[in-house]
Amino acid sequence: MLKDKIAIVTGAAHGIGQSIAQELIKAGAVVFACDILDEKLAKNEFLNNSSSCHIKKVDVTYSPAVNELMEEIIEKYGRIDILVNNAGGVAGQVAKPIEEVSDKEWKQIFAINLDGAFNFTRAVSKHMKIRRSGSIVNISSGAGRSYSLTGIQAYASSKAGLIGFTRQTARELGEFNVRVNCIAPGFIRSNPNSEKQWHAMGEEGQNRVLHSIALRRLGEPEDIAYAVAFFASDYSKWITGQTISVDGGHWMLG
Repeated sequence: MLKDKIAIVTGAAHGIGQSIAQELIKAGAVVFACDILDEKLAKNEFLNNSSSCHIKKVDVTYSPAVNELMEEIIEKYGRIDILVNNAGGVAGQVAKPIEEVSDKEWKQIFAINLDGAFNFTRAVSKHMKIRRSGSIVNISSGAGRSYSLTGIQAYASSKAGLIGFTRQTARELGEFNVRVNCIAPGFIRSNPNSEKQWHAMGEEGQNRVLHSIALRRLGEPEDIAYAVAFFASDYSKWITGQTISVDGGHWMLG
């Protein structure tokens, strides 16, 4: 489905990003798996044992590092076909009243969730425009479509911004046959931060979440990876500017 396509996946060290990288490789792509947590990336047996995977330590918030990676890929392969802006999260933060949120806490989440996607999209766009081909997939959140289940203001706001960024870049790049789409995952216990949030809800809060999901289960990382593979492939070649909820139907009931 993605034979010999050249792909970048950010935030690939664990959870959703790791699953996305693996799924794209299984579909035939050559993947540059990027994360600031390079030691954790190095422990992934599937990625390390795959000749189709290049593991790279990249801070998505630092544009010179992003540009350096892009130059390396273009020099080696001459193109970039797929970009998955998955890096993001809550940076270890927990809910607190808005009047107690510091400037640093607010900006840190925006830098990871939104600035990182901007840095990578800016870096790949000129190469995709030249080839008149490409697919960019942004990973937002159900929080970006409604509100944060764990009450983190910057997370909900930055993920909503990513949906707006998807629409704007889809409009701008469409004439060059570059598609930009977005996925809004539901709650998935995929990394230490999401585990921390899940346990902080307590049994009552956990039950509320489960009963707000039509399919009555939390998602798995591969549920998101399958949707990314669809957007990355020609099966979605006339789809752009869209955000789909992959959340077991939570958007209907939440």
